[in-house]
Amino acid sequence: MKDWVTSPDKTMAPRWKGKAAEAKALAEPMSKIVSQLRSSLIESNSRGLLSGCSVLLPANPEQTELLNSACFGRPIITTDKDNQWFQLSLEEALYLCSVIECIKIVGENKYIKNNEELWHYMTSKKANFPILFKAYSHLRTKNWVVRAGSHYGVDFVAYRHHPALVHSEYAVIVLSHEDGNRNGRLRVWSDFHCTLRLCGSVAKTLLVLDVSKNGNGNGDTSSSLDHYSVEERIVTRWNPEQSRENQTAVV
Repeated sequence: MKDWVTSPDKTMAPRWKGKAAEAKALAEPMSKIVSQLRSSLIESNSRGLLSGCSVLLPANPEQTELLNSACFGRPIITTDKDNQWFQLSLEEALYLCSVIECIKIVGENKYIKNNEELWHYMTSKKANFPILFKAYSHLRTKNWVVRAGSHYGVDFVAYRHHPALVHSEYAVIVLSHEDGNRNGRLRVWSDFHCTLRLCGSVAKTLLVLDVSKNGNGNGDTSSSLDHYSVEERIVTRWNPEQSRENQTAVV
């Protein structure tokens, strides 16, 4: 039996890494860190470079610290201590470029790509990019830290704050019935059973984000995302020993 819940924040307490971790997270909320990063990137007129299925973003020492703190991209090891490069996923790059609007992205010819050019490029690299990006931006705008979930057999994992301070709480699978659920996830009960057991073994709750299209927007443009909505569903295993009250029923 599966139990569907629609309010993620009410179902699991965060597992902090150490006694001081929660206090540190409260003192430096993720929204504040992202805001500082945004200001710094805008001030320096930062530009990322398209590179296959990722975007390479140069960063000065301040931006390096902020990108690490905000959990965007992964640093690339270089010998230059004053100039760091970060490898951003396509979802991360488009979020920084089109949602919080703090970087520009250029191609090999150094020409700045507009949103529609980026959209066509990124959708050509990932067939399911639209729903993945919609899910990624949905969680990020709620100040969840979102990282790739391939190690756990899911699309993303979501953290309440920096992974150095807290364990990830949710294993996220993104579904869309608009395209016939082309990734074939969670179609039968055995899929649910296997995924739930895996999530349970790594102490995570399964969060399903169902991306649906509303209206007749053209799916070939970035503006089409305005016509999509996201429904959050948590899948948990029912514990038959749970009781609504501590009292034994009178028979």
